[in-house]
Formats: sequence, structure tokens, C-alpha cells
Amino acid sequence: MKPSLAPKKLSRIKARNAALLNQLATPGLGSLMARRWIAGSGQLFLSLAGFGLIMVWFGQMMLRYYGQISGDSTVHNPVVFTDLVLGAIVFALAWLWSLATSFSLLREASQVSLETLESFAAGQAKSTEAQIALALLTLPEWKRTGNVIARTFAFKDFPAAMEFTNAVASLAEQAQHHPDIDVRWNQVTLALTTHDAGGLTEKDFALARQIEKLA
Repeated sequence: MKPSLAPKKLSRIKARNAALLNQLATPGLGSLMARRWIAGSGQLFLSLAGFGLIMVWFGQMMLRYYGQISGDSTVHNPVVFTDLVLGAIVFALAWLWSLATSFSLLREASQVSLETLESFAAGQAKSTEAQIALALLTLPEWKRTGNVIARTFAFKDFPAAMEFTNAVASLAEQAQHHPDIDVRWNQVTLALTTHDAGGLTEKDFALARQIEKLA
């Protein structure tokens, strides 16, 4: 199956990692990780081309240097910086292009989805039993206990669990709807209810769906 060229929504964590990979490692790799196939391929091609030109210049310099050491009288070529300058320019273009993509990814990830905004703007009307049952069908991992829905997420270690917890906290702050959070080493349990409404509302299910995307 061929990968879709359409960009997929990213969590803040993935967008940040993609940006760091673009700017601190190899331009284009982060864009590819974020499924920006066209931009990422172009950035990676330019960065490799620029690096290749720089290495060609470096190789010529080494040959000239070792030729002088060995007393090779045939080595008289003057130092030419064309490949070095051109390589630096091409690599800089790749880096700047990937920087623009990184900003785009971070800006996209910081935006609250339309689904969340619409759900939270709908008010805090308490959901009926039928509405709750239908909503839970889209959240099979979440379990209902009375007026609360909850789920436990497991991670490889404590830092990974805390990274997820921080991402949930950021999302909850944007939504102005805060779950109860219980962290036990590599496990994070989230519980949602709308206290002001005295039970479960669409706010709880909308936030749970957004949390699923983070996970």
C-alpha cells in the first residue's frame, strides 16, 4: 500500500520530535517522520547533496595535502572553494526549508481540533444513558463506573509515562476540562466526569477521544 500524501494530524510530542530531528540532525528526516512526504524528500535530497559537495571538497583537500607530504610533484592544483561554498548553500537551503516545515508542524499541533471546540462549546448538558452507550462504543478501552469513565495507559518506563501525562495536561488546559490523573511508575490512569453537570457529558467523551490520539 502506498503512503498517503495527505498530512496527518500530529500530537505536540510528535511535532516537537520531528522539529528537533529536522533542525538538529538531518533536514528532511523529521518531515518524513511527520508524513510530509514531498517536503521531506526534497529537504533530505538537498541536505545529502549539500553534504556530498562538501565531502568532495574535503576529499580534494586531503589528496592535495597528502600529495604535498609525499612529495608528489604532480600535485599543483590551487585550493578551490567552489564545492565547499555551493555545498554549504545547498545544505542551508535544506535546513531553512525544514525549519519552515517544523514551524508548520508545531503550529498545527498546537491548535485544538474542530471536533474538540465544537464539543466543548456545546455546553455541559448531562448525557442520557443512550448517548453514553453510543459514545462508549467509540472508546472501547474506557470503562464506566457510575458517573465516571476511566482508562489505564501502560508505557515502557516512568519517563514515557510522565511525557504522556504532560501532553494530557497540556491538552486538558486547552480544553479547560481536567481529568483526574493517577501515575504509578509506567502506568497512567485517567478518569473523566463533568462535576458541574453532575455526570458524564460530551466534554468527557470528546476529551477522551483526543487523549486516544495522543496515546
